[in-house]
Amino acid sequence: MTEKHSAKYIARSSAIASRLLGGEMMIMSAVDSTFFTLNPVATAIWQAADGETSLSDIVTHHICTEFEVDTETALRDAEHFVEEFSRHGILLVSNQPIEDHPIEDSAVSPTEAA
Repeated sequence: MTEKHSAKYIARSSAIASRLLGGEMMIMSAVDSTFFTLNPVATAIWQAADGETSLSDIVTHHICTEFEVDTETALRDAEHFVEEFSRHGILLVSNQPIEDHPIEDSAVSPTEAA
């Protein structure tokens, strides 16, 4: 088991714009204007990135239960996704819970009120 290695906590950055459209999460980085469309697995990780739940728990309780994938493969893929998105400033990563993560659920839909 890689529990110690996987003790990562992730939170969504406030330096993004995101919108869920037709079941696909679309994200744009304010840091480098990179645009991403997430697949369903990446969307599940993104939505669970609350800063308080470890990546291994997200994989175990969300990814492996919702998708037909084994824990080892899911964790490896999730770590790759998190690494890539942290390089773009879209996800914050820590080895302990992120208490003051800068985005709240209501900020995911910035154009909700019209």
